[in-house]
Amino acid sequence: MVKKMNKKEKDEFRKMLAAKKESIIRKLSETIAESKEMESNVAQDLVDKAETSYTKEFLLSLTDTERRQLLLIDEALKRLEHGEFGVCQLCHKDVGGKRLEAIPWTPYCIDCQEKAEEELKAQ
Repeated sequence: MVKKMNKKEKDEFRKMLAAKKESIIRKLSETIAESKEMESNVAQDLVDKAETSYTKEFLLSLTDTERRQLLLIDEALKRLEHGEFGVCQLCHKDVGGKRLEAIPWTPYCIDCQEKAEEELKAQ
């Protein structure tokens, strides 16, 4: 059975999600600025070029993870608006309050999350 959230709970989760989204966007902006700064610095030798390339690649890989997290946050905000927040997107059971407090953008309950991770490992 899925627990209905009251307006105060919904507002608290909305604030948590918005704060996390703002934090990620700020970090992405800083990362993009750093990446552009690296491009403008002229590398002096092959070692410098390799190090700059590696650092830039590392920064951009961070942004991929954060972009995925932004998508999950946007989806969670939509579920919040449609009254589906806190409901597992696979089994349609309650995600659980403690899990939502820890990871408010999660689309899955702990059982379905574990199954999804096992399937990814098996591939």
